[in-house]
Amino acid sequence: MAKKPNITSLSVRARTEFGKGAARRLRRDGSIPAVIYGTNLDAPIHIAMDVLEFNAVIRNYGINAIIEFDVEGEKQLSMVKAVDQNPITMEFDHVDLLAIKRGEKVEVEVPVVHVGEAAPNTLVMQDADSILVLAPVLAIPEEIEVSVEGLEEGTQISAGEITLPEGLELADDADLLIFNIVEPEEDPAGDVDADIEGMGEDELPDEPAEGEGEAAE
Repeated sequence: MAKKPNITSLSVRARTEFGKGAARRLRRDGSIPAVIYGTNLDAPIHIAMDVLEFNAVIRNYGINAIIEFDVEGEKQLSMVKAVDQNPITMEFDHVDLLAIKRGEKVEVEVPVVHVGEAAPNTLVMQDADSILVLAPVLAIPEEIEVSVEGLEEGTQISAGEITLPEGLELADDADLLIFNIVEPEEDPAGDVDADIEGMGEDELPDEPAEGEGEAAE
């Protein structure tokens, strides 16, 4: 799916205090410390973002969202490069942002999903959730769809075999396995249940007497 993401505008303030103490104070006040860097910048731009506004952007447009920051009157187009997430609260502790320009291409990880139904009595196993592509900054897809309609057992789809949306180039290993069509494994428990279900009452195993088989305290 090659849907163009919207450019979201966020007003942020420049950070002048650094260090763990300053970062904790920002988070306590409902902000996320972040830095914008890039080869087209004279120096990194340190900012503080409103946590609710940034969470809304990620929730609505995903991690590859394009954001135009208004840093106290100065505009800078950016995209998320890396996030430091608290493993307990799952909140963003810090965000690294890449400064970008309209018209350029960037390498991004894009989720891959399958559509359609494979052949009967098969399962679609997904070995990689995303692939690395080179994409125009204003045309990064939210996900890439791959049809598995009618594929037989033993069929494999690698990254190089995926038809990418117009304007995208594969930056990943072409041999990277994405989907594998396999035969479902038999459920041993299901076989036992089926065997018991087919037995007559006189063939069923005896239930242990009360207390029998219990471990001694």
